[in-house]
Amino acid sequence: MASIHKLLTSTYIHRSFLKPRAALHPFMGIQFVDYSSSRLQKQVAPTARVSQQRKTEEAVQQDHHKEAALDVASPDQKPEVSFDKAIRDEAVEHIRRLKNEIMAHWIGPEGRPLQEVLMEQARVVWKFREEEDLERWMVTSDKTIGGRSEVFLKMAKNNQNAVLYGTLSSEAPQDGNSTQSGYCAMLSRIPRGAFERKRSYDWSLFNTLYLRIRGDGRPWMVNIRQDTDLLQRKNQIYSYFMFTRGGPYWQEVKIPFSKFFFSSQGRIRDVQSPLILDKISSIGFTLADKVDGPFFLEIDFIGVFTDPAHTEEFAYENSPALNPGLFK
Repeated sequence: MASIHKLLTSTYIHRSFLKPRAALHPFMGIQFVDYSSSRLQKQVAPTARVSQQRKTEEAVQQDHHKEAALDVASPDQKPEVSFDKAIRDEAVEHIRRLKNEIMAHWIGPEGRPLQEVLMEQARVVWKFREEEDLERWMVTSDKTIGGRSEVFLKMAKNNQNAVLYGTLSSEAPQDGNSTQSGYCAMLSRIPRGAFERKRSYDWSLFNTLYLRIRGDGRPWMVNIRQDTDLLQRKNQIYSYFMFTRGGPYWQEVKIPFSKFFFSSQGRIRDVQSPLILDKISSIGFTLADKVDGPFFLEIDFIGVFTDPAHTEEFAYENSPALNPGLFK
């Protein structure tokens, strides 16, 4: 009986060791343990585990380098550059733009129906709502002649207007020739059509320049450049003053086109003539009040509109001695 009891006890212990047990892994869920106890499993040396892990990491790194090598071009391989293809693509793009201009001309001015243009009383020409709107402008200062003035143009924090700011310095350049300095300017870029042809704005249906600005109290000179086919009037600049009030409030500036006078190099010319409104190429703002220090000018939009109360055609007189051609 004792031998039978011993035999049954050893059988129960043996079965308990060989019985498969389930264990809960913290990341992989339920997994089954081998048919042996931890004492019966073969011990794996720590060094063997480390070496195996290193081999695995090296294999992964090799695969990663192979994949990266596929994306990087070899130094021996030169990128293909086709100038003929670039010229052909550029020509196709300009032909497409020329086609759109011709189609828009048949529809009406600027691609809009004629009746819509005739009924239009106001038009926004320049606005500042995106960074792309700033690309239509450029800034300059007396640094081009050796001065010390600085000017910058950027979008405001609310992305609803542009800020023109900088520092004005009337110190003359130390070149031995210049005796005056101190100006900053903002100028719109000349619009271009297909094949880089110069285009112009047609404001002949309007009589007033309309701006919404906010400044620091400084006076600015508004300059309108016209580009006509007449030799005597080519690239003439017409100017008028714009006075900012300063303070936190916006102001709406309305300047009739009849008030703009012909100027050259900052001087008012003796011979005056009206502004040709269908050949406007650009508009600009110049600060040259000889007051050194910081300045800023915020611009919401620049447009044109028709003021029915304004009937003046030209605000300046010409004498026969200065311009006899006007009185023939």
